[in-house]
Amino acid sequence: MVKISDVARHAGVAPSTVSYVLSGKRTISEDTRQRVQESIEALGYRPHAGARALASNRSNVLALMLPLRPGIHVPVVMQFAAAVVTAARAHEHDVLLLTQEEGADGLRRVAGSALADALIVMDVQLRDERIPLLRELNRPSVLLGFPAEPDGLTCVDLDFRAAGALSVRHLAELGHRCVDLVGSPPEVYERETGFAQRVAEGFAESAAAYGVASAVHPCEATPEAARAMAERLLALHPELTAVVVHNEPVVAPLVAAFRELGLRVPEDLSVVALCPDEIAAQAPLPITSIAIPADELGARAVTLLMSKLKGVPVSDATLLPPRLTIRASSAPRH
Repeated sequence: MVKISDVARHAGVAPSTVSYVLSGKRTISEDTRQRVQESIEALGYRPHAGARALASNRSNVLALMLPLRPGIHVPVVMQFAAAVVTAARAHEHDVLLLTQEEGADGLRRVAGSALADALIVMDVQLRDERIPLLRELNRPSVLLGFPAEPDGLTCVDLDFRAAGALSVRHLAELGHRCVDLVGSPPEVYERETGFAQRVAEGFAESAAAYGVASAVHPCEATPEAARAMAERLLALHPELTAVVVHNEPVVAPLVAAFRELGLRVPEDLSVVALCPDEIAAQAPLPITSIAIPADELGARAVTLLMSKLKGVPVSDATLLPPRLTIRASSAPRH
């Protein structure tokens, strides 16, 4: 391994001079600086990450605030976490994952220490208690989600309102006139979690625009709840010909329950899900779906944060358009 003393010997300078060239803490003549840079390149020297952090007064760590609250589907949110970690490593940063339900106290703890240079905040609620503090902190941040009032914040997310609307449009254009939304667990709506609220709003607005009878039904994320939901929907709406599912764990159990109750998918009932592509594509019956692009969203959040750390202006709002993939679960109404 090449050391700083090797670079100094190659350039004919003192090790301290190499350190000053790397840190920029003292003025070095252009000739000497150029000679040191040439030696660094010739020898393939890479400063130790800790040394770079000390030189820049940065930790080279991003904090990812991901409270694992009730109703959250952990496998999907961990896809977001993995995407953030992968993107951060490409920028030579590590990630501090904060999963406790600490709210504003967790933000204060991180901001009041040298643990992390910047923050990525997930599971954003419409009236999130963390938002006022984020606006006050002298620490760059990006939200994976949108609160009700995003002014002055940097937010990135899927356009969930458009996703809810797109699901109805697809089914309405297939001739379906009674469509229900099987939504997230009740506690997710009770917290006013942004993505769930916006899906429901886009769904309802699009249903009204197309003249489609509709209703939104929160559902616990268990096979038993899926079975009970299928029975309830058929009892409430015998004319039901399509459902939209925004609750990853119940996609397959719900389809199975409808089949056990005598409905054929898609001949009698079309199904559209909002979920990661792999969940939809690998289901026993491949599901028409609107993708939750966890990898792209995580990478976008890190890219925005890196720009902010460099002082580069970024867009306040980044909304990814929804993408629908037609598979075997949706068909024209008979």
